[in-house]
Amino acid sequence: MFFNRHKFQKMLFIVTSLFLSMVASSCSKSEEPKPYISQPKTPEDLNWKFETTPVWADEFNYSGQPDAAKWGYDIGGTGWGNNELQYYTNSTSNANVSDGTLKITAKKESKEGKEYTSARIVTKNKGDFLYGRFEIKAKLPTGRGTWPAIWMLPTDWAYGGWPKSGEIDIMEHVGYDQNKVHITVHTEAYNHGKNTQKGQSKVIETASTAFHTYRVDWTPYAVRGYIDDAPVFQFVNEGKGFEVWPFDKRFHLLLNIAVGGNWGGAQGVDPNVFPQTMEVDYVRVYKMIEK
Repeated sequence: MFFNRHKFQKMLFIVTSLFLSMVASSCSKSEEPKPYISQPKTPEDLNWKFETTPVWADEFNYSGQPDAAKWGYDIGGTGWGNNELQYYTNSTSNANVSDGTLKITAKKESKEGKEYTSARIVTKNKGDFLYGRFEIKAKLPTGRGTWPAIWMLPTDWAYGGWPKSGEIDIMEHVGYDQNKVHITVHTEAYNHGKNTQKGQSKVIETASTAFHTYRVDWTPYAVRGYIDDAPVFQFVNEGKGFEVWPFDKRFHLLLNIAVGGNWGGAQGVDPNVFPQTMEVDYVRVYKMIEK
């Protein structure tokens, strides 16, 4: 048989080229990085504990204005997003410490076009916290039109305006529904604007005649609410992003009495019940022990 060397070399070159091309293609495909698809992190309850000595506290064992190193004021009469009727001041007639307690007093008096005055004191930039145990011992006002609250708002509003960045209500009460105390959270997904807020209430027969402790334990897993150390409310992190759980940023405390408003004034305001006072025996914050 005649052997054509030139033809054979040409064929060998073609076969070799095809083989090398296939190998290169295979290697290229195997080395391509796979796209990363993030998965929501499923929250896990690590049974966090809290330190036994407060990291921040006010025992109100002094007299005069609330301690300026710990408290500031929200001032004004804008309605505060709820059509409230009071003008918030920094006057000692509305927020004063004496005989071992803080007294926040709503009064029937005219100021800046409003018919009532009150106080809303805040720890913003003086006491800002990410997780912890928050305990407040207080005696509530009474009377139709009063709306006292012990609550928390985000310091930095990292996810946007209300309700995107969240709200934690440690205690809320409206005077027309005496002795029924509420613990609530608000988020983008769950808020009273949509009537989807998450909360629970409990009847405390002596809410306005005796002191009771209102507490929230806030961890990466849940916000849990207690009254006199008895569990009342739990909101668990669903692991679905800030719309459901914006509670991974720092928050601060607020204490106030509103007058009237969308909820407090839902059954009107009785001007004859004023002045009304919320007394606070102490505010204590305990640091969460990291795990």
